[in-house]
Amino acid sequence: MAEPIFHCSLLTDWQAAQAAGEYTISTRGRTLAQEGFIHASYAGQVDGVRRRFYADVTEPMVLLRIDPDRLGVPVVPESPPGVDELFPHIYGPVPVTAVVAVTELDPM
Repeated sequence: MAEPIFHCSLLTDWQAAQAAGEYTISTRGRTLAQEGFIHASYAGQVDGVRRRFYADVTEPMVLLRIDPDRLGVPVVPESPPGVDELFPHIYGPVPVTAVVAVTELDPM
């Protein structure tokens, strides 16, 4: 099994994905269609991503644990501009069957 990857999600976005059968939110306020990929993190990067991009979120959030072997789309480790760290980018929708665990996130 490949190393799991993670994605921070608003609970409402995850609920919509469950109804649709796939998750298509790239990052806060942007869709896969707008961004071209879905932002994800390795386990050690989750807290930093939450602090940088979601610290002010007051609505319920969940952490999606994703099995890359179940995706059926490429996962490419890439470094965002100006960052010296690789993050997994998912180049396609995430089938809900690829999400192997969902954890409620406490507010920051």
